[in-house]
Amino acid sequence: MKDSGAYVKSPNSGKPSSQTGKDNTALGRTGSKGKGKSENPLLADNTRTVTTDIRLPVDTCQGCGESLEAQTANGHERRTRIDIVFEKTVEHFDAEIKECPSCHTTTKGEFPSDIHGKLQYGNGLKAFIIHLMVSQMVAINRVQKMISTMIGQRLSEATLLSYMMRLHLALEGWEQSVKEKLLTQPCLYVDETSLKVERKNYWVHVYAGGDMTLKCLHAKRGLEAITDNDLIPRYGGVLVHDCWAPYLSYDHCLHGLCGSHLLRELTFVADANDYKWALRMKCLLQKACKHINDGEAKCLSQFDYKKLQKRYRCILTQGKKELPPIPKKTNGKRGNIAKSDAHNLWERFKKHESSILRFAHDPQVAFTNNRAERDLRMAKVKQKVSGCFRSKVYAEAYCRISSYLQTMANKGVNPLIAIQMALNGEIDEDGGE
Repeated sequence: MKDSGAYVKSPNSGKPSSQTGKDNTALGRTGSKGKGKSENPLLADNTRTVTTDIRLPVDTCQGCGESLEAQTANGHERRTRIDIVFEKTVEHFDAEIKECPSCHTTTKGEFPSDIHGKLQYGNGLKAFIIHLMVSQMVAINRVQKMISTMIGQRLSEATLLSYMMRLHLALEGWEQSVKEKLLTQPCLYVDETSLKVERKNYWVHVYAGGDMTLKCLHAKRGLEAITDNDLIPRYGGVLVHDCWAPYLSYDHCLHGLCGSHLLRELTFVADANDYKWALRMKCLLQKACKHINDGEAKCLSQFDYKKLQKRYRCILTQGKKELPPIPKKTNGKRGNIAKSDAHNLWERFKKHESSILRFAHDPQVAFTNNRAERDLRMAKVKQKVSGCFRSKVYAEAYCRISSYLQTMANKGVNPLIAIQMALNGEIDEDGGE
């Protein structure tokens, strides 16, 4: 019996929405095997390579023992060994102090601008430390031990955190410029996830478009946070999300709904209630996604889109006949009548047809919202590996720095180079390198 209320375990109930099949429906996207964007060799060089060619001569014949020193070699067989050597560089700056014989004024030589105290650590070491804490999510005490084994000195926790704060402040202007550039993107992928900060539940909101990623920390999840972040209220393009109500409340922009979430819900409804319309709708969306993936235009022609729209509406018409009637509201009873998951899903497909099918006629819109979910995933990994943040300011620093590193990774820049660029003030106001 349909809608019996009995629990039926769905095979997709434990899978994240990002495990949907390959999605290359957005224009400009290429296939990926989960390895991320390849680093640009011109922007990723952060090493010094010392190459040594060692010649292994043949002096005597192994057969008869005759000398072969004067014999010309017929060829070579090469074998290569690659190793690393940790090298600590120490630079001593001795500023001369002189006294003028005429006026007896004492003058001291000027130190470089980045040498502020008796002992300084270079930006290369600082970048490596920040990379370990933010990108690799290594706990602070383990970073201390690692640095100690490399340079023979143990840096304090306060010193390591001060490097993060310095980069956090250096990226303030970059964050503002990225906000403005995201407003010009034709498509914006948004999502949010929880993060433990000061033993409380905060929320990380992500906004991704083009090769830029921006993460914002806020104590709230809904409209208050979206308003304070001040990006969606000013955005006029296509907003891709998971059909969360606060996003849909902004009607000044267009919307695109994540097909991955919809496929999961259709699978559940079909497994739990054996509805034919849910299976047909799932098959329709999957075939449309595959057809667009295989095509060069990354969208359907007007004729094909009309056919898709006609089949979409036909499935919903047949599905309405499958659904049991909604019971009438009892006199005197307040509130809305509770509907089944199947009813709610059917109504969502009916109401948001244009948003669900937007990927089919707009080449800039992807079938899924996986872009935003991928950018958020590392925040959850960070929490699992290193625990929660003890202070809100460091959680905000993590969000800003990880946004910067993700954006620069999308450009193909080595993270160690990207961090040193920011520390040296070498990033431009357009959010680029």
